[in-house]
Amino acid sequence: MSRHVAIVTDSTAYLPRAALERHGITAVPLTVVLGDEALEEGTEISARSVAQALQKRKYVTTSRPAPEAFAETYREVAAAGASGIVSLHLSSEFSGTYDAAVLAAKEAPVPVRVVDTGMVAMALGFCALAAAEVAQSGGDVDEAVAAAEKRAEGTSAYFYVDTLEYLRRGGRIGAAQALLGSALAVKPLLQLTDGRIELLEKVRTASKAIARLEEIVAERAGTDPVDVAVHHLAATERADALADRLRARVPGLTDLHVSEVGAVIGAHTGPGLLGVVLSPR
Repeated sequence: MSRHVAIVTDSTAYLPRAALERHGITAVPLTVVLGDEALEEGTEISARSVAQALQKRKYVTTSRPAPEAFAETYREVAAAGASGIVSLHLSSEFSGTYDAAVLAAKEAPVPVRVVDTGMVAMALGFCALAAAEVAQSGGDVDEAVAAAEKRAEGTSAYFYVDTLEYLRRGGRIGAAQALLGSALAVKPLLQLTDGRIELLEKVRTASKAIARLEEIVAERAGTDPVDVAVHHLAATERADALADRLRARVPGLTDLHVSEVGAVIGAHTGPGLLGVVLSPR
């Protein structure tokens, strides 16, 4: 049995199934609570189902994985030959997922390093990919963690939402709370800063906000090699159009991922989300 470092993340990384399999990454699912049903993200509920529920004003919330879910995953990857595990998760400002993983790591049969990346969606996914590439090349736990942390340090995420209402309901709005009083008069552009959602700019209309989002990304991408992810919820045409424009405007573009966010992030942002992750190589 070959010994190796295993990479574990959670379902909010939104890595394509093919990427998970190719890089040997295991994703532990978070839970979406829809009415009185608790459903696993990625297998039992889709982002589109969440969007429809929100539009009908149904009660939707989310929950971290139980520590036992991580403990079972750690046991499984250890049994498959892992000599160490790097467990990379979404910002602890958004979820108790990191805390659950830390609890489980104490009982794992092999050493586990749990990392709060301060990221979410493909901002987290790019960190997991960086760690996996190091692990696949024979790197140890420290080297894989260093690669993930370096990627996180350089990665930025910007997004537009049609309304702040869903972020307000979920308590994820951070310093953008001050916008609530004028929420009907502006279309906010937000960014991920120190693991929290912060206001970037206020724009008057949706079309101007999306154009400004494109400008900001093009300016901050620079000319060095960079991976880009465009995320959306129930806004396929907007996302595809933005991705096409970024292909023409980002000279250092290496990989471009376009995907709908999963049910957990969708529950907190609502339909109409449009986000961009910049992750320099």
